[in-house]
Amino acid sequence: MASIRSGRLGQPPHFAHTLPMHAALRLIHHRFQQAQPGVTGSPGLAATPSAATVTAVPGSTPLVLDSPHSGTQYPADFGSACDLATLRRAEDTHVEKIYAFAPALGVAWVEAHFPRIYLDANRDTTEIDTTLFDTPWPGPVATDPKVLSKVRLGKGLIWRSTDGGLPIYQRRLSVGEVQDRIERCWVPYHAAVAQAIDAAHARHGYSIHLNCHSMPAVAGRFATEFPGLEHADFVVGDRDGSTASPALSALVCEHLRACGYSVEYNHPYKGVELVRRYGHPAQHRHSIQVEINRKLYMDERTLAQVPEGMARLQADLKTLVQRLLAHDPR
Repeated sequence: MASIRSGRLGQPPHFAHTLPMHAALRLIHHRFQQAQPGVTGSPGLAATPSAATVTAVPGSTPLVLDSPHSGTQYPADFGSACDLATLRRAEDTHVEKIYAFAPALGVAWVEAHFPRIYLDANRDTTEIDTTLFDTPWPGPVATDPKVLSKVRLGKGLIWRSTDGGLPIYQRRLSVGEVQDRIERCWVPYHAAVAQAIDAAHARHGYSIHLNCHSMPAVAGRFATEFPGLEHADFVVGDRDGSTASPALSALVCEHLRACGYSVEYNHPYKGVELVRRYGHPAQHRHSIQVEINRKLYMDERTLAQVPEGMARLQADLKTLVQRLLAHDPR
């Protein structure tokens, strides 16, 4: 299992976006240590901002799972105006525990330890809210209105506000500190996902990537473009069939419905940067975003697990993974 950090803090913040992925990978030095997925420890501030930010477990199968939003190690350099309890409501809480069975099946696993509200690895480095900074942002900034929909809600690469609309900062951020977050968090996370998918594809001639998330039972006022929406048990997204074979996505939806869950397809979540960047079905690289309703396995107020719901989800998702392992989408 690899815990990965990046170096070269002097690089501009957009270098991983503007260089080909294989070139960006060569800029990253890897460190390895033994660990287990889902054991990030008690939530709280990391001792230093240089703590390892990503865990990657190599696989032997065509399947890759990643959890970009379940991190609970809040860096000491965050400088947020919100208390920890408020910040934690942005987490995809316990997702890494739900899928803890995966590595034993030969599935590659990538997990972020940094919290989503510190830096959102499911955004491109151009999804920048320029109003956050004390000086002009020197890198490229997205201009596509669809890409910027989350930025307008305060949910870009660096969040401006919580799902309830509370400001996260009572200060302007420096360009340097955000460049550092990209360098320490975004770059190694994307490198680990790309590396795992490339390895799976090289071994088997195809890859299946599940981008693992959770969602509140009811959408917050500033969370999505559908505030107040009561979510289904699962939302499966492939950006309207552009990041995975629709037949493969249908298999996932059908399996979950057969397990007794309500399932929506591409609504209200189609999938964002991690499936967009790594899903190329014409190249037999399939990426699907899977959102789980938190009411199925936890108390959203206390964040405590509901053991019966957690056990059921783990069993049903394990059978889904086993079915995907037996399925060649070519």
